[in-house]
Amino acid sequence: MAANMAGAVVAHRPGGPEVLEWTELAVEMPGPGEVLIRQEAAGLNFIDTYYRSGLYPWPEGVLVPGAEAAGTVVAVGAGVTAFSAGQRVAYLERTGAYREMRVMPADRLFLLPDGIDAALAASVLLKGLTAQALVSSAAPVEAGQTVLVHAAAGGVGLLLGQWIASLGARAIGTAGSPEKAALARAHGYDAVIEYRREDFAARVAELTDGALCDTVFDAVGKDTWRGSLACLRPHGRFVSFGQASGPIEGFRIADLAAGSRSAIRPVVFDYLTTPQERRARSEALFARLADGRLRAAPAARLPLREAAQAHRALEGRATTGSTILTMDGFSA
Repeated sequence: MAANMAGAVVAHRPGGPEVLEWTELAVEMPGPGEVLIRQEAAGLNFIDTYYRSGLYPWPEGVLVPGAEAAGTVVAVGAGVTAFSAGQRVAYLERTGAYREMRVMPADRLFLLPDGIDAALAASVLLKGLTAQALVSSAAPVEAGQTVLVHAAAGGVGLLLGQWIASLGARAIGTAGSPEKAALARAHGYDAVIEYRREDFAARVAELTDGALCDTVFDAVGKDTWRGSLACLRPHGRFVSFGQASGPIEGFRIADLAAGSRSAIRPVVFDYLTTPQERRARSEALFARLADGRLRAAPAARLPLREAAQAHRALEGRATTGSTILTMDGFSA
């Protein structure tokens, strides 16, 4: 019996957005311990562009980009008891999400609680779990601290501003335009620096009366890391969790010596290695979304077939907040 087919976006070689192609892939029935999902939306994230470009090594010969997606269970394999047809689920992996249907191991799925629909889950899971891991584990944020966040109007940045403020700390952000700065200020930031108009390190010194920051969360990389270090007080923590402007170059461990500062390069997947971790961190995220401590703005939407256009906008820093890629027939 021939396998069913479903649409997907693939790349056959590393390169720019133009290498992304629409095709159809075979969809098998789930095997033991597996679940078949009809996907409704996939999230758009910088990690997708890192794999597409070849910056990150491909896990297989043909790449299906995409780290997160959400949808509905349509079939379960033998031995699966935690999920059943009709339940709403989401997942977070390094690749593979840009497709209409996917078979996944059941123990890798997140069950979506009431109030968290597919669009919200696909727009917030990676960004929200990243924010949760950053403020709770990579560099725990405490009341009274001052924290600098680059790309404050981005998907992770908007969540970080709110999360940091809810912990009783002061969040300072950077953004590239007045519009982005205003958006960030509406999401928990005490002050936002327009980095194209002023030296953000000098402005941080002014805003803190020279005391500087306990932590810098830097997802920009090449263009900001030196200034980020200059914003740290003694014993401050430099957290590099992305490279939107390119990989960091020229960094030496001796750069941390002044003030006995520290640096870490966290990857969210390393904080989700067990079912218990995945459950605890996702429950912390979903609880904050449910009770209003975190507000996720409605995501911009593009059809999955327009993934190349979405990548161009993301890499051109023409986006704010989150973007999702929707599947044919998605109407929520």
